[in-house]
Order: sequence, then C-alpha cells, then structure tokens
Amino acid sequence: MAKALGVGGFFFRARDKDRLAAWYEQHLGVTELWNQEAGLTVFAPFKESTDYFPADKQWMINFRVDDLDGIMAQLRAAEIAVETRPDEWDTPETGRFARIHDPEGNQIELWEPPAPQSE
Repeated sequence: MAKALGVGGFFFRARDKDRLAAWYEQHLGVTELWNQEAGLTVFAPFKESTDYFPADKQWMINFRVDDLDGIMAQLRAAEIAVETRPDEWDTPETGRFARIHDPEGNQIELWEPPAPQSE
C-alpha cells in the first residue's frame, strides 16, 4: 500500500507573513525550508469539544525540542510568556511540555520527549 512518509509542510494564514516567519526563525530556529531531525511525530485529531487548545483554533503545532529548560530560558529572555503545568502535562512516559503563543496568537506546544530507556 502506498503511504505518506512524513510531514512535507505546514501551511497557515498570517496577517503579516514576513514578520511571523522571522519570529519563528529567531525564537524556534524554524525556517521556510526547514530540515528537521528525524523523530516521532504525533498526528492526532482531537474531539471538537477539546479544551486542550483554544476553541477558536482548528490546530496547534507541537515542536520537539532538545532542551526544554534552555529554550524556555531563551524565550523568557525575549519576553515571550511561557506556560508550564508539570503536574498536569508532564509524565515520565510522555515527556515534558510548555506552551507559548506566536505574535498572531497561535498556540505552540514545545515538547521534550522522554529520554530513551536503557535495557
């Protein structure tokens, strides 16, 4: 069976596309032609009634990060609000999470996957 091999792009509308693209590059290192590291990608439709992300948004992007504490420090230094809920979001099985918003109000989830378990 033919199948998809991975995410080939993520496209969305922006009021100021150049400013928004510059923000993603400056704060997250994501460029227009971004060669991402291989790793797990979660593709998960949510119930329409979910409160996991804002009701007025159809999507939320999640970026895998290599150092959640480090990126949170960088974002806070740039005066970007960072939300964490360790008791609610973080588990040894799923990893650690934080949330931010881009300049146009889109919620972004940052995810540091759990360290691989040695056998």
